[in-house]
Amino acid sequence: MTDEGAVAPLNLAISPCPNDTFAFHALAHGLVPGAPPVSVTFADIDVLNTRAADGLDDLVKVSYAALPWLLDRYRLLPSGGALGRGCGPLVLMAEDRGASRIGETGGGGDADVLRGARVAIPGTRTTAYLLFRLWAAGVDVASIDVLPFEKIMPAVRDGRYDAGLVIHESRFTYPSYGLVSVADLGDWWEGATGLPIPLGAILARRDLPAGVGDLGGAVRGSVAAAFADRTASADWVLAHSQELAPEVVEAHIDLYVNGFSLDLGDEGYAAVEELLGRAATANLVPPLPTPLR
Repeated sequence: MTDEGAVAPLNLAISPCPNDTFAFHALAHGLVPGAPPVSVTFADIDVLNTRAADGLDDLVKVSYAALPWLLDRYRLLPSGGALGRGCGPLVLMAEDRGASRIGETGGGGDADVLRGARVAIPGTRTTAYLLFRLWAAGVDVASIDVLPFEKIMPAVRDGRYDAGLVIHESRFTYPSYGLVSVADLGDWWEGATGLPIPLGAILARRDLPAGVGDLGGAVRGSVAAAFADRTASADWVLAHSQELAPEVVEAHIDLYVNGFSLDLGDEGYAAVEELLGRAATANLVPPLPTPLR
């Protein structure tokens, strides 16, 4: 507590990507009635997963794939995350290597194109990499290296890697790097399950004092405020968007912030349970330590 009856600011850790800054602008700026104050830390998703594993933050954006290691300390909030259709990770290759070898198998590319490839990924506990492992099961790649997501496309373009697993706004910008998509893992997932793809989750520490109030409601209120006035967050979003073109920022928000960001609902929870259940069966993640809800 700071002053008598006042709640100390909560630590909120999110990415600087437009979907997060758009969704959390109102909460970060004290514009959600009844919500506790927050102080914001920005970090890449791989760093956010590590911060959560270390218990550094009160509210934190993480990959759904990281939940099996986190739900003993954190609980999943039903609002604020990224889950949807047509928004999955892409596997990219340079045109001269990948263009002639693209195949379609159940909505995704042929994983054999990666046999013996050097692959750059955005993090070992990201949903993107978990989907990649499910999709490419049985295909032996030469190496897997973690890079900050914004460095993956330049590395593939420059020949330091044969393929890159990309997320976020890379869906809109990869052609400018001379790259082609050999697989859309969102399409593959939706074709295999009929469910939306769960990407990023919002977690809250289980040991927060009761005085912080309804954090799920606070986050939902922030997302609702963003939808109600898209212009209110525009300057803050652009300030953290790593010099993305305004039209890419808008496309990013439109793709990743949707009805599931307001509330996961039964379909959203089912998608998360299906992803983590399949991964646990394949021994890629441990079983969940506690139910999602």
